[in-house]
Amino acid sequence: MAELAPDDPQTIGRYRLLSRLGAGGMGRVYLARSEGGRTVAVKLIKAELAAEDEFRSRFRLEVEAARRVGERWTAPVLDADTEAENPWVATGYIAGPSLEQVVSRQGALPENSVRTLAYGLSSALLDIHGAGIVHRDLKPSNVLVTIDGPRVIDFGIVRALDALPESTMTGTGVVVGSPSYMSPEQIRAQQVTPASDVFCMGSVLAFAATGRTPFGSEGGGIHAVMFRIAQEDPDLEGVEEPLRGLIASCLAKDPAERPAPEDVIAGVQPISTGTAAAPWLPATLIAELGRHAVQLLDTDTPPSGSGAPEVPGGTAASEAHTSALPRSGAHNSGGSQAGSTAGSQQGPGESGQSAAFSGPERVPASRRPRNRVLLGVVAAAVVAGVAFAASGAELPLLGSEKAGSKQSSDIPESYVGTWSGEVERDGEPTGQHRRFVVSRGKIGEVVANSISLGTDYECKSDGKLVSAGTSIELDTKVVTSVPENKCSALGSHTLTRRSDSTLRWSAAGRTATLHRVPEPERLPKEYLGDWTRPLPGGGEQTLRIKQVEAGSMSVRMVSEAPDEHCEANSDIFSVGGAGEPVRLGPPRIDKDASTGECLTGPSAALEAQDGRLVRTFEEIGKEFAYTKAN
Repeated sequence: MAELAPDDPQTIGRYRLLSRLGAGGMGRVYLARSEGGRTVAVKLIKAELAAEDEFRSRFRLEVEAARRVGERWTAPVLDADTEAENPWVATGYIAGPSLEQVVSRQGALPENSVRTLAYGLSSALLDIHGAGIVHRDLKPSNVLVTIDGPRVIDFGIVRALDALPESTMTGTGVVVGSPSYMSPEQIRAQQVTPASDVFCMGSVLAFAATGRTPFGSEGGGIHAVMFRIAQEDPDLEGVEEPLRGLIASCLAKDPAERPAPEDVIAGVQPISTGTAAAPWLPATLIAELGRHAVQLLDTDTPPSGSGAPEVPGGTAASEAHTSALPRSGAHNSGGSQAGSTAGSQQGPGESGQSAAFSGPERVPASRRPRNRVLLGVVAAAVVAGVAFAASGAELPLLGSEKAGSKQSSDIPESYVGTWSGEVERDGEPTGQHRRFVVSRGKIGEVVANSISLGTDYECKSDGKLVSAGTSIELDTKVVTSVPENKCSALGSHTLTRRSDSTLRWSAAGRTATLHRVPEPERLPKEYLGDWTRPLPGGGEQTLRIKQVEAGSMSVRMVSEAPDEHCEANSDIFSVGGAGEPVRLGPPRIDKDASTGECLTGPSAALEAQDGRLVRTFEEIGKEFAYTKAN
């Protein structure tokens, strides 16, 4: 720890700075204390990075994703202000050295310690990947050593750098990933997946077991190291079986041949002997960890002479982006929570399975190949099912079934109901739509269901009440994704009452004015019935529209062509009216009722025009006209 310099701030947000932990390509990291006395690590982003719109946008998303990662094996995100002039993020603090420091000072760890390390790192990756994040920079300096196990830090703000132009990255000296611990995919600029983290974990375990990197030192040339990672076998001399085979499997060149984190856990799972387990670290190292904890307790006040002003925009948590309340998976459980003692801490927030979150709740997953023909162009079926009833979450019924007496609810009565609106970013429409059904309930309960509708996806989430007052804050979890594996909840959502008929929604830099939807929701009569259109290759497509009912708001589509029969359903996002069209979610094929390829299309709008029904695909600028069936 170093004393604060004259140009360091005294406070960031609600945190009083105690000392500087380090600095890196992203910014500076400080040891700090909250108003309640909790010790945290605060990363302050460099001004030149904060000036990049693409970086700031990615930073918002990655912080929200990182909030969802559990704290048992990682550093939980406790607070952040992504909209400050200099954005910052606060995580819990771990009173322990990095694995790099431990091995450099004390040498290779014994086999039992490496097995426990493998167990902890794999468990951390399960939590990180489960939140839709890929770490991308797992290395010894990003693994902190504590008496009760390892902790992983920096799971992802480095991901935000991917969006920056090359000139900016070069100018700030930023490199995404550490050459000695990169995966072959990163070196070859190929798609980075959770399997890439497993390779990096293998390199970390090899370093812990041998005291050296498995592909040579960067002192011999970075390009030589990268070549060996991509082409040669690792140096595992001195590592005995079965640990040697486990590490070698993690370092397979082909991502498909690497074990999943749960497979590694199964391979190193301790065998119960009925007696107390021995400490996972050598006695000398445990003693050093104790001394480090004492040093932390002595760091009570900031050094004198650090009179720099507070960070602009950081005096209070912004309602839409920060909260003093712990997030899910980041509650205060004492001193073993996460943080960083290493100057290399980059911060949380990685989501690297795909290029970016391109919708409010899109998962970082590789994009599927674009359909050759849209549903209905050759003969496909559109859209299915029980809208608002995914995974057992029946939205229209939620408020009445869970309400109980109004006195038992923490939700202000003015928020209860159905709300819908168009999503904006910086005042400009994004083409996405957001819908909430808010019910009565207590803090900690699911009180809302949310639908995010994009041009080619539909995400349904449950919202748990975190706080209620002048606004209500929700922590969301995805329950349904169309297409599959495309959605990931943004985490914290804020709803603020503007009038009897409007709410203001905000999450991860996006906003919407939500208008109250009159109940009961009813489709205009001119939309009801069976509608048909001929298919270009022969055959006919039928669109069957019935009046909506609680728990069942969908359109059935049947396409009969010479070589295939396709059936599907499309959720009705909104029933239209007041000049607005009926909006449909993307198709979901009924596989049991269909034969043939049955390709699907994107979201669509329906409008009744002069006795016809027009279905418009805004994303591709196409529309289909249907006539009333006899």
